[in-house]
Amino acid sequence: MANQINHFSQLLKDHVQQLECGRTKLFLVGPVQLPITLEGETVTFQWYSWLSGENLPEDCGTLLKRLPSLQLENFQQSSVLVYGNFKSSSNAVIRMHSICHTGDIFGSKRCDCGSQLSKSLQQIIEFGSGALFYLANHEGRGIGLFSKAFTYLLQEQGLDTVEANLALGFPEDARTYEEALTVLQHLRKGQVTLLTNNPNKLNALRNAGLQETKMVSLWGDVTQYNQNYIKTKIKKSGHQMNEEQQSLLLQPAENR
Repeated sequence: MANQINHFSQLLKDHVQQLECGRTKLFLVGPVQLPITLEGETVTFQWYSWLSGENLPEDCGTLLKRLPSLQLENFQQSSVLVYGNFKSSSNAVIRMHSICHTGDIFGSKRCDCGSQLSKSLQQIIEFGSGALFYLANHEGRGIGLFSKAFTYLLQEQGLDTVEANLALGFPEDARTYEEALTVLQHLRKGQVTLLTNNPNKLNALRNAGLQETKMVSLWGDVTQYNQNYIKTKIKKSGHQMNEEQQSLLLQPAENR
């Protein structure tokens, strides 16, 4: 068994990078060729996943030996989809996408996350170079899927998304971006344009040294089910939407 692990370790070592993220170790695995179908066309992305922790092994071989005992199936891991010449292009678009189990997987209309996910991938392809970071510890703005279920119940009783998080003792937004930024700066040194409406995400990049980062607005589909959710993001969370966009996106569905 040890010889087999050593053999596979040699095969995989060029696809495993160990990065420093503050006091935390981070193993980045990839790239993996990942064909994805968007709007009827299959496009190949380069996919990476990462694992972080303070007690991880020092090398790939030891990591592979311990992999079955880490019980990673009980946790979420983040990943990134890279398209085009991401490393060397003069500019690239990126999306820091917070996982949304209900919106991304089930297609829930209570938020606009699922449509933002597909639109951002399409914009990355159209731009020609970019990356989508899929952040697994961001569910419910960083409170987790189980806690998010309670916030949804509170929202059905009249609270908005911010009030529901606060009512359960969580901050309005508990998300952090250090690991994603560590991976970004490993994969690319040049300028990026961020697809978001959230100034907190833009500030995270600029505070990490990416001062030239620009922001391009990305709103998902607006429906009768998520209008209040989007209004709350604008009024309470500082998400940016100009008056013309608000007039267009937040008018009654039958008028759009």
